[in-house]
Amino acid sequence: MKIVSLLPSATEIVYELGLGDFVVGVSHDCDWPPEVLKKPKLSQAVVHSEMPSAEIDQIVRERIHSGLSVYHIDAELLQKLEPDIILTQELCEVCAPSFDDVRHAVKLLHSHPKIVSLEPHTIEDIFENILTVGEVTGKTAQAQKAVTQLRRRVARIRSKTEQLTERPTVCCIEWLEPIMIAGHWVPQMVEYAGGEDWLGEIGEPSYSVEWPEVREYNPDIVVLMPCGFSIERTLREMDLLTEREGWEELSAVKNDRVFIVEASAYFNRPGPRIVTGLEILAEIIHPEIFSGLAPADSFIRWEGA
Repeated sequence: MKIVSLLPSATEIVYELGLGDFVVGVSHDCDWPPEVLKKPKLSQAVVHSEMPSAEIDQIVRERIHSGLSVYHIDAELLQKLEPDIILTQELCEVCAPSFDDVRHAVKLLHSHPKIVSLEPHTIEDIFENILTVGEVTGKTAQAQKAVTQLRRRVARIRSKTEQLTERPTVCCIEWLEPIMIAGHWVPQMVEYAGGEDWLGEIGEPSYSVEWPEVREYNPDIVVLMPCGFSIERTLREMDLLTEREGWEELSAVKNDRVFIVEASAYFNRPGPRIVTGLEILAEIIHPEIFSGLAPADSFIRWEGA
């Protein structure tokens, strides 16, 4: 069995199920676990994370509006690898090569690989995706075991937050210019972690908002999780927020409750580590209840200039 994964979260799932040796190719964004860095790269993006956020957004919007892909797939390499299974997605044209791009590349193959598209919108959908990958790869038992363990971790958090009466308001920002509010599973993570997200909607896509809407919301906590960014990368563009009118007046800023997380690892990718993201949020939102759950260096409290 030869597996190609064009989705970082799918790659993480495959390795979680002990199938790393069967992976013959991955996307350029696949970087976890570290051994995946040695695998052949089958895609390339027209943008890179070192570009300013506004420039990335402009290029992506222009290409999508023109019907062009944000990614290039190496069809020649794909043909040489002759995979039996290709894991991809239709959820987001910005996150990974689109399903149509993959299908077009597969037409050039002499073989007929099985294309599996993963489309999670909620935490439960993510668990179902793990089970799906387990089923198509013959690792059903391992997938069931992994999901059971993940559900137990979620249940441990919820058992301590479901009855809380003090639930801080939280704003999860997934892009800095324009400002985008995190959607899909993130608002659900906030709810499970004991907070309230009045801007994000569970199961619905992320969306852009005008700054006055964030000011009016005036959340108790702001969590910055720009898609694909590390903490260090987010820090380099904090001026996109701090220079906005009224930033210093936000309750979260006044009370030192602005946090920056390792977004790519624990929030943007719908894979097994999303549960670690939930644990990080629980520690951020309710430090009086949770401690020691977040991995070292997984988040920081922003302390200003």
